[in-house]
Amino acid sequence: AEKNDEFKNYYKLLGVERSADAKTISKAFRRLAREHHPDVNKASGAEERFKEINEAYQVLGDTAKRARYDQMHEAYQHGGTNWQDIFRGAGPYQQAPGGFTVVGDIGDLEELFGGLGGFSDFFRQFFGGSVAAAGGGRPRRGGAGRVSGQEGFGQAAGRARAEATLEITLEEAFQGARKPLDLQVNGKGRSLNVTIPKGVRTGQQIRLPGALDGGDLYLTVKVQPHPLFERRGEDVHVEVPVSLTEALLGAEIEVPTLEGKVSMKIQPQTQNGRTFRLHGLGMSRPDGTRGAQLVRVKVLLPDSLTDEERKFFEEMRGRRRENPRAHLWRK
Repeated sequence: AEKNDEFKNYYKLLGVERSADAKTISKAFRRLAREHHPDVNKASGAEERFKEINEAYQVLGDTAKRARYDQMHEAYQHGGTNWQDIFRGAGPYQQAPGGFTVVGDIGDLEELFGGLGGFSDFFRQFFGGSVAAAGGGRPRRGGAGRVSGQEGFGQAAGRARAEATLEITLEEAFQGARKPLDLQVNGKGRSLNVTIPKGVRTGQQIRLPGALDGGDLYLTVKVQPHPLFERRGEDVHVEVPVSLTEALLGAEIEVPTLEGKVSMKIQPQTQNGRTFRLHGLGMSRPDGTRGAQLVRVKVLLPDSLTDEERKFFEEMRGRRRENPRAHLWRK
């Protein structure tokens, strides 16, 4: 039994041992998140369980946060030092210089996980009102390249903070990437390499702690429009042309995706504008699952007809006396 109701055993929540490696923790999180996601599991308590799983992974899935948590876990297990003293002495979480993280406050994370409600008081106390996340976050104040000395997420007052805009392609947002970045801050040139996480969205921020002479750099992401694909949340939309005969008789066609071509069957008598859903071919979600690709069919009529083809369609018109607009005048 737990010695203190206020202490959360994140290892127990994910069902892993304290010695579990990062791969084991990630695998346990993905399995439990799929099992308890509110869109899938409608049972009583599933939503609360899903929140706890996400919270546990926010800590155990990050090396630095896990190390700090383990200090408290050790004190909690063996008594002696009050584990709550570690809360008061450590201060807000700071990632070591050189790494990246997409950042946001606790409210941003709650929005990221679908508005499922707040994190526990334990979690809030643990991070001092500030948190580094695997995704989420709203745009922060300040223009590109602006240095603001007083703003930040749990940083000491007066610590320099620079902001800039980072433009990336939809493919880079989909796959993740390592991208070189040249920028000017206060007249000084900087060349950096930025790690772009999978699934990042326009408006999210990537933080590079200590990148500018000890100051933190915040890059606001802007995903460029794509000539074929349109992103809506974690789903990707694309319009694909099909011929009249393919729509009438059905066919197996090739469809472009962000991972390359895939085959898709369309049924006979497919109407113009019909949308097909290809599961698991969209953008990455924070829980490791992916959105869908939605394929909208656009039926193309022939540009010209031979005499024989015209005769064929004249005969069809004679056989099929249809008025698709008749319902417009029905009372």
